[in-house]
Amino acid sequence: MGQKKLIRFAELNTFANVLQFPENIGGQWAAHFGNQNPLILELACGKGEYALGLAKLYPQKNAIGVDIKGNRLWVGAKKALQQGLKNVAYLRAQIEQLNQYFSPHEADEIWITFPDPQLRYSKAKKRLTHPRFLRVYQEVIKPGGKIHLKTDSPDLYRFTKEVIDRYDCNLITDINDLYQQENISEELKIKTHYEALDIAQSSRIHYLCFTLPEDLGGVEKDAALKEAIRYELDRG
Repeated sequence: MGQKKLIRFAELNTFANVLQFPENIGGQWAAHFGNQNPLILELACGKGEYALGLAKLYPQKNAIGVDIKGNRLWVGAKKALQQGLKNVAYLRAQIEQLNQYFSPHEADEIWITFPDPQLRYSKAKKRLTHPRFLRVYQEVIKPGGKIHLKTDSPDLYRFTKEVIDRYDCNLITDINDLYQQENISEELKIKTHYEALDIAQSSRIHYLCFTLPEDLGGVEKDAALKEAIRYELDRG
């Protein structure tokens, strides 16, 4: 590990706004923030820009950036401390284990911003809008809580729309080219490091907002989705 990472990891242990694999934190986030304000999660937050931006935009809400890579979390956590933001925190944890860190229906909203689209067929289950993850989100988010996806990957955008349709999710907003829209909301103007990189080179940003049904279904729907993914890849 490089010297820079070692320094950051050492500092991370001293940051009051960073929790690394904490035990018994589920149901205690109101105590951590010292209020009962709504809780927004940014998943696979990377350097945590969106959590930071949402915390600034909504001082009456609490934002938590979640990622496994402490070296990246350090960036957002450091900025939050420097700016004196008390309504943002960072959680170092695996997203598939989210239900270990939040009590049932403790979160109000979820943001997924520019995640790895996991384009290979063998990696499909790692897409953060795959039903494998949606079932985890369903445990921690309030009924009717919004899930937001921002991505520059047309493949992940189409895949997520397929999942929304097949699993009877409620699609609230579907924008194929975000910055061509008039009167974009302030929360959609927040930009991350990975958005700026334009890795997908698609020249557009896709945005979806949806809620989950009471029942996402089981193995039959998953098998049908798997075949649909295979068909799309074979056709493409």
